[in-house]
Amino acid sequence: MFRYSMLHRHALRLTIAAVTAIATGAVAAQAFPTKPIKLIVPLAAGSTADIVSRYAAHELTKALGQSVVVENKPGAGGTIAMAELARSAPDGYTIEFASQGTLVFNQAIYSKPGYDSIKDFATLGFVGGVSNVMIVPPGSAATKPADVIAAAKAKPGEVTFSSGGSGTSHHLSGVLFGQMTDTKLLHVPYKGAPQGVQAVMAGEVAMGFFNTPTVISQIKGGKVKPLGVTSLKRSPLLPDVPTLDEQGVKGYEINTWFGFVAPAGTPADIVARYNTELNRIFAAPEAKEKLGPLGFDLAPPMTPAAFSKLIADDLVKWVPIVKASGAVTN
Repeated sequence: MFRYSMLHRHALRLTIAAVTAIATGAVAAQAFPTKPIKLIVPLAAGSTADIVSRYAAHELTKALGQSVVVENKPGAGGTIAMAELARSAPDGYTIEFASQGTLVFNQAIYSKPGYDSIKDFATLGFVGGVSNVMIVPPGSAATKPADVIAAAKAKPGEVTFSSGGSGTSHHLSGVLFGQMTDTKLLHVPYKGAPQGVQAVMAGEVAMGFFNTPTVISQIKGGKVKPLGVTSLKRSPLLPDVPTLDEQGVKGYEINTWFGFVAPAGTPADIVARYNTELNRIFAAPEAKEKLGPLGFDLAPPMTPAAFSKLIADDLVKWVPIVKASGAVTN
């Protein structure tokens, strides 16, 4: 009887402990977040990444009941910021805006980017994509891509194009353009997209390829001249600007996608919470009303698993292309 009683009390204590642990975990999950969240943006303020991130931060703050603070950390094509996220605690309190540039292109451009896009991150939510626009200074003699091609063939390696940093879609747009037109262009990276656009406006470089939301106001204001868009279909914002494909660079297409990620190992319940909120935020009519006119093509809701597959598939597609182009940074 004594032995049975002891065993019974021991089993009861184990059961109580297990129930307490489950309850504590459930409360912790329900309580998240209990402090402000840092949202790292690997590109400069005013860039496409910054626009999307600040909208997300504002909406997440309302949804989660804690401040989501944007922290811009441009430089080295976003590798510095992404490597920082990879080293951050996987607790949901540090997340990051990520793009095709930082998660795919950088894995081929940098021999040591400081992170592995597959192993080091948990995908939280896919947002959508945006095309780039080929722009030149307002006083440029070029009126179409063919003019730039002719100039580049006449002076190989002397026609310059700016970007917001090595590994960005701005950079790869120029690389792909040179590759597909058999021309040699000179890449001039800047700290961020706004600085790269300013370089085009000032005539410091011959041209640039920048995200539509980043340059739409400069185009409408006559501060830069658009020669073509990088998507296969014309942008609704620039219906009179032909695609590069239409203008003879057949098959040219770059539509940069973006989303949000956290460090690998972030608890599944926190990942699910972010995914639910981000899908809701960017599917809402308000998002389309606010971001659509700026050139953002918002995608239907996507699961973390589907976003991870997109990254893996794009790595298979783009890494060989980038490496073959010679656009590699040590």
